[in-house]
Parts: sequence; structure tokens; C-alpha cells
Amino acid sequence: MKAKLYDLQGKETKSIDLPKVFSEEVRPDLIKRAVFSLQSSRRQDYGASPRAGMDYSAKLSRRRKKYRGGYGRGMSRIPRKVMIRRGTQFVYTGAIVSGTVGGRRAHPPKAEKNLGQAINKKENRKAIRSAIAATCENGATVVEKLESLSKSKDAILLFSKLGLEKEIERGANKKVRAGKGTLRGRKYKKSKGVLVVVSNESAMSKACRNLAGFDISNVNSLNAELLAPGAVPGRSTVWSLDAIEKMKKEKLFE
Repeated sequence: MKAKLYDLQGKETKSIDLPKVFSEEVRPDLIKRAVFSLQSSRRQDYGASPRAGMDYSAKLSRRRKKYRGGYGRGMSRIPRKVMIRRGTQFVYTGAIVSGTVGGRRAHPPKAEKNLGQAINKKENRKAIRSAIAATCENGATVVEKLESLSKSKDAILLFSKLGLEKEIERGANKKVRAGKGTLRGRKYKKSKGVLVVVSNESAMSKACRNLAGFDISNVNSLNAELLAPGAVPGRSTVWSLDAIEKMKKEKLFE
């Protein structure tokens, strides 16, 4: 598969051959599995306290002539605690079991439960290859000397010349989330913009740091969620020529 190579002025210079990873079949089902696996590993454990609703003295004897017993009172055999006492007379109320006020829950969520969804290594690699191929369905964007950029204004100018103005505008889109998520540290929903793939840590990280919706990633650290946020393949991606050459040399994700 071939791709057009652009310079820092946004002009096409020549065509280059892409690694065979870019010719992979696009598998939305595998991409979705890989993204959900990554998201599930970040879920916070939650659950009820093991003793929740059970800290009552609610043992009630049914033996005859037992003090504070329930013999002959016509009560069902659920655990009960004393609500009111008048001398030797007791008024009881149900406790501990589910279905009673203040009792435990029948099947509460348990903090020890493993919420992670595992995925096979080969499936994960294939999902990454598939997501990479989906990013260049309309042609891959490869830029020479991309990693030398160090200023945000230069990066915006280059991406505009490459025809990514709508992606820059969409990445700046932010709105208030509906529902209780506004109370839980995730008040805003932000759109994803362009993904920039580089060969290693470079000045480009500073150039993209303040661009809303932009992500920058080392080619070794690519995953399905970066390439297909929300499990939707086809994210706009700009590749540095160094990243493409590194992928060829090290045969990444093959």
C-alpha cells in the first residue's frame, strides 16, 4: 500500500510504501473487544461492606419459657431485634435479612469481583493492526520531519494545510454531560481530534500538548483505544515518516 508524503509546508513531495500492517482487514468486532478490555481494566472496584446491614443483635429464641423469646407469639421466624421494651414486654421488628428495614441487600455488588475483561494477545495485536488500517481508508497522511515541530501555532498551520481544519474545530468541542456524571468528576464531554504518531519523545509533544482533542503517541505504544476512541474505527491520524520507518524496521504488531 502506498501513501503520499508531505513536507512541513503541507506540499506533497513523493509516494512511499507503507508497512503491510496498513493492508489489514478492518474488523470492527475485534476493535470493540480490545477497546472494552482496556476500559474495563480502568474500572474502579466497588461494592457494599461485607457487614452492611448485619450489625444487629437480632437472635430471637423460639424456646418455651425463654426470656426475651418469641415462643407462642405467632411471629414468623425471621431474625428480629427489640424496638420497644416495657418491663418484660418486648416489641420486635425484623432485622438482618433482606426485605426488612435496614437489613442487608440480597445480592450486593462485591468489591472483590474482577471487573477486567481479558483479551488474547494475538487478538489484541490483530485489533491494533485493524485499527491502523482503518485510519488510512481515505489515504494515510505521512509528514517528513514532523517531529521537529515545537510550537502549537506551527502544528495548527500544518494540519490546516493538510485539510484537517474540521478535525481541529471538532476537537475543541466541549459540552456538559447529562446525568449524575456531572457530580462525579466527569462534568464535560469532549470530542476527540487528530492522533499524531511519532517514533519517540520529541519536540512535537510540546506542540500538541495544548491542542484540544489532540493525542500524541509513540508508535510502540499504540493501542486500539487511541486509534479508535469509543470503539469507532477511522480516527484522523497523522504519521511521522520516522514512525513509519520504525514500524517497518522493527516489524511492529505483525
